[in-house]
Amino acid sequence: MVSSLPNISSELLWLLLPWSLAFVFLGRMRRCPPLPAPTPAPRPVSVIIPARNEATRLPPLLRSLQAQDYPDYEVIVVDDQSTDDTAALARAAGAQTVTLTELPAGWLGKPHACWIGARQARGELFVFLDADTELEPGGLRRIIGTHAQYGGLVSIQPYHHMQRAYERLSGFFSIVMMGSIRSFTLAGTAIQSNGSFGPCLVCSRTDYERTGGHQLVRAEIVDDVALSRELAQRGVRTTNFIGAGTIRFRMYPGGLIDLADGWTKNFAQGALSTDFLILLMMIAWISSACATVDAVTKWPSEGPTAWALAGSIAYTAYVLQIWWLLRKLGNFGLGTALTYPLSITFFTLVFIRSLYRTLVRKSVRWKGRIIPLRAID
Repeated sequence: MVSSLPNISSELLWLLLPWSLAFVFLGRMRRCPPLPAPTPAPRPVSVIIPARNEATRLPPLLRSLQAQDYPDYEVIVVDDQSTDDTAALARAAGAQTVTLTELPAGWLGKPHACWIGARQARGELFVFLDADTELEPGGLRRIIGTHAQYGGLVSIQPYHHMQRAYERLSGFFSIVMMGSIRSFTLAGTAIQSNGSFGPCLVCSRTDYERTGGHQLVRAEIVDDVALSRELAQRGVRTTNFIGAGTIRFRMYPGGLIDLADGWTKNFAQGALSTDFLILLMMIAWISSACATVDAVTKWPSEGPTAWALAGSIAYTAYVLQIWWLLRKLGNFGLGTALTYPLSITFFTLVFIRSLYRTLVRKSVRWKGRIIPLRAID
């Protein structure tokens, strides 16, 4: 035992150097700032909600919007050929409802619904919300105040509120997604964002109409990432935030298949378009997390070798780090971090499936539609 101790430092170095990279690519996650005092004069706001077969998920969002204390806003629900009661629920809640009857050639559903909603809007500021989101009390004021402070395109990743155990398998996807957009590195806002979060996007009417808005990404399945890049080329900077205390959502409540289909839909295409350096860091981080599991599992058969001892220390470090990261993003809990090998296994299987769909089948299925995928540049 004692003779193996000098070798532990070398083993730990190989495991903990990649571990430390998470603090580089995801070390400064920031919430929406508090409202300034005094608060800015209210501007007319249009809340635009693209919705397709969202009858079970739309009501909490509509109730949360009715409870907001912002003085001047309208709610527009764009019903994208739903076959359920989405439109009826929206109308009953007092929302302006636009029902689409066909999808024009060259458009995908969500970008088209957002574009149509923007054309119907009267507000000076557009707030695009996914139907599965829900605003916290005062959340709309905080979202609008954040845009007033930063301008450009503001996007917010909602706090992930989960109710069933399988939903926590999203843990590694959440970390990788957050890291891939290059917004929360140690460099902070000094580095230009590489994407945005589709569940909550905020843009002025002036910037939206001047640039072309969702027309720019009409055929993009990863429309939020593409929109940020297109707007950046036209002088509109993206600033990203995490949504704790402002907005939350429950992703994929329909079961494990729903969860797998949701991440399969766009994950490989998004990962393959990630900044190369960030991608390398994330690969190294995940690989080291897997190596740590391998080291720990050697203990029963090989005893307390240097590799097994180093792995035990590194495993503890990964658990604490993953717990620290995920608690900012949702109610994942310490158990998700302790059992992170399950999340890695699920992540790997779904990522392989997404690669197959992206590179071989070149299409995915989502909400009853077959969506063709464009080639990766």
